[in-house]
Amino acid sequence: MRRIALATVTVVALAVLTGGTTAARSDTAIAATAEVRTELDALVRAADVPGAQLVESAGDRDIQITSGVGDLGTGAPFPDTAAVRIASNTKAFVATVVLLLVGEGRIDLDAPVERYLPGVVSGPGGEGSRITVRNLLQHTSGIPDYLTRIELGSVDALRRSRSADALIRLGLDQPAAFEPGARAEYSNTNYLLAGRLVEAVTGVAIGVEVTRRILVPLNLRGTYWPLYPVENVIRGPHPRGYHQFGDTLVDITDIDPGWGLPDGAMVSTGADLNRFFRALLAGRILGPAQLEQMRATVPSGDPRRSDDFGLGLFRRTTSCGTEVWGHGGAMHGFFVYGAATPERAVTVSMNQLPDILNLHGAGIDPNAVVDTALCAP
Repeated sequence: MRRIALATVTVVALAVLTGGTTAARSDTAIAATAEVRTELDALVRAADVPGAQLVESAGDRDIQITSGVGDLGTGAPFPDTAAVRIASNTKAFVATVVLLLVGEGRIDLDAPVERYLPGVVSGPGGEGSRITVRNLLQHTSGIPDYLTRIELGSVDALRRSRSADALIRLGLDQPAAFEPGARAEYSNTNYLLAGRLVEAVTGVAIGVEVTRRILVPLNLRGTYWPLYPVENVIRGPHPRGYHQFGDTLVDITDIDPGWGLPDGAMVSTGADLNRFFRALLAGRILGPAQLEQMRATVPSGDPRRSDDFGLGLFRRTTSCGTEVWGHGGAMHGFFVYGAATPERAVTVSMNQLPDILNLHGAGIDPNAVVDTALCAP
């Protein structure tokens, strides 16, 4: 009962905070919000996570719905405009910077990676002379995922700093998953290389490039690239993040498992993520040619997925037939996902990584609550 009550109070409070726009909403829209709230409560229970926050953005309006708790110690809900570690959503920002450089003529999507990172991509996992920049961004390189080679089953393992170069080597030292361009398979190693590539071309750290090219122009004040390893505490109001190690649920909020790396470093809010994806899809960041390239997709190659891979973007179709785009991110402590069109976007943030396979096995689709919000009138 506490979770449902918290969700209701949050919606009422935000209706007051958002002023006339919310007050003027139709009975149909209010009913849709209630349905989203009910579905979010059900998802939090089914996923067995402490809590979640859903942010829906349309026009200049953001609506937040909170379920469960943001802090198990105090029982407090997710704070308004909660900052969370967005994990692999970072890849969409990195891909956008690469495409901005493509638009400037400084990177060629179909050039071999060897042109920009000579001698870096070499080994059983792939050769830079045969893998293109596009292959990296679209996960069609065949380079294995370094995550299959590291152990993250303890707090000490999460705290252990790892360099991009060392993790890239872990990926490349494995046999290639397939020939470049033959199919797609998600690999975090691709985006470590994409970040290195940006740095080689610009001479500037990838986090700085993301900040000056995207965050500042869009005024995304709740979004940043952490100064790892000196900065581990999340800035601004945020929930606690938890992870289940065996039988023990551990608060790992102040541990940064993104390690400052371009495959998953960033922190953001639901409203800021919505603003970024809407601006991107509306053509306010990239030129038309680069956005078209970003939206060109290939099948994900994973029968468990309902989306296709673009360049740093995933495409799927909602239950009401709308084509939507986004990315999503999962890491120890947080699960952040959503979908967007140029006009409307939804982001859901959970403060514990759920067992996605178990959810799907039970017939529960986390995207359902996103679709309910996006498909509402």
